[in-house]
Amino acid sequence: MSRENYLPTKPKRKKMTKPAGRYYPFDKLIIGYCLLMIVLIAIFGRPVDAYFDEMAAFLLSALLAAFIPRFFDESDGRISAGFRLMYAAILFGVFYRATGGMMFLILDKFFDYQLVAFETALYGIEPTLYIDQNLLNPILNEIFSFTYFCYYLMIPVFLIGTFVKKDYDVIKRYLTAAIITYAVSFILFFLYPIEGPRWHFAGEYINSIDGYFFRNMVEFVIANGAVRGGCMPSSHIAIALIIMLFCFKHYRVWGWILLPIIIGLAIGTFWGRFHYVSDVYVGIAIGLAAYYLVDKKYAEWTGIGYKMTTRKELKENFVS
Repeated sequence: MSRENYLPTKPKRKKMTKPAGRYYPFDKLIIGYCLLMIVLIAIFGRPVDAYFDEMAAFLLSALLAAFIPRFFDESDGRISAGFRLMYAAILFGVFYRATGGMMFLILDKFFDYQLVAFETALYGIEPTLYIDQNLLNPILNEIFSFTYFCYYLMIPVFLIGTFVKKDYDVIKRYLTAAIITYAVSFILFFLYPIEGPRWHFAGEYINSIDGYFFRNMVEFVIANGAVRGGCMPSSHIAIALIIMLFCFKHYRVWGWILLPIIIGLAIGTFWGRFHYVSDVYVGIAIGLAAYYLVDKKYAEWTGIGYKMTTRKELKENFVS
């Protein structure tokens, strides 16, 4: 039998690399998201001038994402690296605030009544009302307020920690997964407006949620930073889950530390009347999808591709 007969019958893929360029996937996604929001406002915003602040915010954000990569690079020192990588995390806050003015961009009301009817049919109770009537106590309130409040610390601690360790690739991957998660979540906010149980059941709650310290901290943050609506899905649990998964992959001890906090955060979202249980499930699904999409595709998006090796090339390599 000739040596050629030993050649594989199917061509194989061979990795090939090319320069990634100035722009990382999260830069491109930010620009794309901003442009999409501007187009949607132009199409559905009536009157358009009522959305001037939002359009200006998205335009300036897109320009920032376009120009920062041209003037800053992480190889130019720590200060330059900080600007290059951390600007995106700041823009996520800008995008969240913009959702407050876009809640009724397409639809003109909240649809909590549909979600409440679904959960009541599914569980036989409405969870937040059941918690209000049967489960509230200061100790549990404080525990779940603490885990909920940890979300606000989780993002800066994770980013600063990875930045100090110079794990820039981890930051880039996280920012890519985060913008995917935020973009999908924020679009869903106005495609299916949900104001949340603390608004929808405002006249039906019997008890207040009393705590000692963290409950007051959560109330302060919500009162000064939250928008009315922006409930479905829970972007809090989605982003927290992504951070935990990155920790399990790169800093395993921290992943285990975060695991009970994330579980408490998930419960705290509806215990504290900020979300429905369904919001948590959808948030988990989006977070998982974003993380695994980036995990599988990031190398390809940054310039690692594949080319098919022909049978002729296999023969030449085999006999050489």
